Formats: sequence, structure tokens, C-alpha cells
Amino acid sequence: MSCREDVADGMDIISKERRSWNMSRIRSKDTRPEMLVRSMLERLRYRFRVYDRNLPGKPDIVLPRRRLALFVHGCFWHRHRNCRFAYTPKSRVRFWQKKFRENVERDRLKAGALRKQGWRVRVIWECETRNLGLLEKRIQAMVRALDQQNYQWRKKLTS
Repeated sequence: MSCREDVADGMDIISKERRSWNMSRIRSKDTRPEMLVRSMLERLRYRFRVYDRNLPGKPDIVLPRRRLALFVHGCFWHRHRNCRFAYTPKSRVRFWQKKFRENVERDRLKAGALRKQGWRVRVIWECETRNLGLLEKRIQAMVRALDQQNYQWRKKLTS
């Protein structure tokens, strides 16, 4: 039986121990994309907190003054649409489809719970952190738009 047939049958082409070691190296906190976004926010002088346990879903980054919850999602794990990094592995396809479906559903529920509490939720995708110039522009535009909404809302209250 060739490696291709093994993969088609759902068997992995590397040992269980090696796969376990590979998976153990995948971080859930303080990932490189998160660190890049936090560094950018610091450079732009925005105040933020990380992993606020008091909020549903423990957002990666919270800008409390703007009531903004940011999630920095990995394209693979959270299924960034039309992204080349959101591929499905060829082995154990049903397992991965179920895993991805559950991840996406959990993301949807967390965002919904935050919105119910009056938070605005935004996602920055891992692939968007590869170009720092564009990332900076996106963050500035995102925060500027929120500030504009706040201004309009306050103006409406005082008139």
C-alpha cells in the first residue's frame, strides 16, 4: 500500500508520537500574529488588555474604552474563507471537518455573546498580519470608524 492510499484511507503518514509532538507545538495564546497585532496597537498608542476573563470567549485583545473585542484567528483553525492557509488535510477528513465546524460555531457563539453585552467584535486573520503596512492601515481604519460611530452617537444624545 502506498502513502497516497494510506492517506485516502484516513491513516496518517507520520507516527502517532510525531503527530502528537507537532500538535503540542501549536500555541493558543501569545501566538506570533497576536504579538504582531499587540505590538502594532502599542506603536499606535492604543490602550488594550489581553484575554479578559470577565468577557465571554476571552477575546485575544480588548480595547475597553472603545468597547472593542478583537480576535486574532489562525486561518487554518478558524476557516478563513478563500484563504490559501485554510486548507483541509487529506488524512482523517471527517475528523477535520467536524473539528473546523465546531471551531467556527464556537467563534459565532462567542461573538454573539459579546455583542449582546454591547461589545463590537472584529477578527484579524493570521494572513493579514503578514503585511505590517496593511495591518497598520486596517487597525487605524477600524478604530477610526468606531470612534466616528461613537462621536455620532454622542452627538445624537446631546441634540
